[in-house]
Amino acid sequence: MGRASAVIIRTLRMHKVALFNGEFIDAADANIDALSAAALYGRGVFTTIAIYDGEPFLLDRHLNRLRSNSVTVGLKYHDEEFECLEKQLNELITRNSVSDCRARVTLFDGSASELWTNKREDRIHSLIVTGEQRQIPVELKLTISPFTVNSNSPLAGVKSCNYLENILAASEAKERGFDDAVRSNERGEIASACMANVFWLKGNELFTPVLETGCLAGTTREFVLENFDCHQVKIGLGELKSADFIFLTSAGIGIRQVTAFEKREFDRSDHEILKLLPPVDKKTRMSAK
Repeated sequence: MGRASAVIIRTLRMHKVALFNGEFIDAADANIDALSAAALYGRGVFTTIAIYDGEPFLLDRHLNRLRSNSVTVGLKYHDEEFECLEKQLNELITRNSVSDCRARVTLFDGSASELWTNKREDRIHSLIVTGEQRQIPVELKLTISPFTVNSNSPLAGVKSCNYLENILAASEAKERGFDDAVRSNERGEIASACMANVFWLKGNELFTPVLETGCLAGTTREFVLENFDCHQVKIGLGELKSADFIFLTSAGIGIRQVTAFEKREFDRSDHEILKLLPPVDKKTRMSAK
């Protein structure tokens, strides 16, 4: 099957209305200072949330991780402001009249950079946008990325706005005809895909990298771990080459089976992990265990 016919084709679209610092605006009008720490260094954090039937899925977990990540990167966002994010997101979903989609909540450091100005004021911007679901390849082809994850980095496991490394890894894989790539850390241990967590099945046992490998503590990953017996491991890339099945998970794609890893193709799996969440391109929600 050719690449064009293997992909669900549609134009992705961000919805018109956004919430910027608690105010409804046209999404195209959201902006931050060019000399801010967010613009110059990517100081900010975000989370992407699946919306099913108009309801944010696993929202508490997303906001808890956002809060923890904001502390890690030095954002001073107050507790009462975090408490407003849930209400604001629900208001935006209603305003945009959307049901099955995705949302992104981003916190930016809008303060002037200490290196480029003589003035420093703590100023955190919040931006909430909604948009159509991601394009999901019907045939999901995975390769090995040449770009490693630094598990000792202060940003390891943080979903920060300094995301270019992930984008470059994904772009490199796509240039070679793949849809995503699995990344190892500096010790050669499996860490994650470019923008998703990795699970694999060997025999009747399910595996995923432990957080110490530098992988993101994904909310979908956590949900899978609560619903299935799963070994969290530190192990090399050779393990994936002998896996029976491989799965990628994230709020943006749900839970997807990898159909090819490098030159190896997989049969279709009927494992229960694929029934845990609704396909992101379907409106009918399946019940979790």
